[in-house]
Amino acid sequence: MTVDMDAPRAELRAHIIEGAARLLREGGAAAVTTRRVADAAGVQAPTIYRLFGDKDGLLDAIAEHVMAVHVAGKAAHADGHQDPVEALRSGWRMQMDFGLSNPELIRLMNARPGTSPAIETGIEVLQGRIHALATAGLLQVSERRALEMIHAAGTGAVQALLETPPERRDPGLADALFEAVLNQITRPRRAVDETGSNTSITVNFATLVPQLPGLSAAERSLMVEWLNRSIQTAQQH
Repeated sequence: MTVDMDAPRAELRAHIIEGAARLLREGGAAAVTTRRVADAAGVQAPTIYRLFGDKDGLLDAIAEHVMAVHVAGKAAHADGHQDPVEALRSGWRMQMDFGLSNPELIRLMNARPGTSPAIETGIEVLQGRIHALATAGLLQVSERRALEMIHAAGTGAVQALLETPPERRDPGLADALFEAVLNQITRPRRAVDETGSNTSITVNFATLVPQLPGLSAAERSLMVEWLNRSIQTAQQH
């Protein structure tokens, strides 16, 4: 297939990325050569260099494209869940499925320094789900600690499973790890309904500070600082 070289730059770039992503899925990073991508997209090799700079630039663009599609799906899926725990659990399972279905992409992303825009967007989706837990009074650690624990556990779970031959993988490992982390960052819903712990109440109250009437921005900032200090102290015990 030959592509119209007069096509808008963004359209041409997207077409090349889609073809290269197919090569990555089918043959891994080694299959994504400039010549093969050019052939698959129906363009000349110089076009690849003009649009992406070099092969690494192309690989980064592929990773961004695939991750962005996945993250958009996660965000849309989250909107369908009213229960914050189930939304978090569903997002975890989607992340596990994505990682195991895209091993070459995960390896590619892990080999790149820094955090990509797509990953940052994914973290923002996770932050939203954790904030929903805090708002519901279910969180017993700070939102930051909960985010870091889930992110670290998810990254480690995917990596561990990818390093294990498929026939030897424990199918329940990811779910067990999620439940272990969930038990560390939340309290049972019944306990929330009946009493509530000092830490979870503090975390919950921190989510309400921006809505409190009659306070100046400086007073709200100071109150958030006090609450965060209290939460951090509780986490150390």
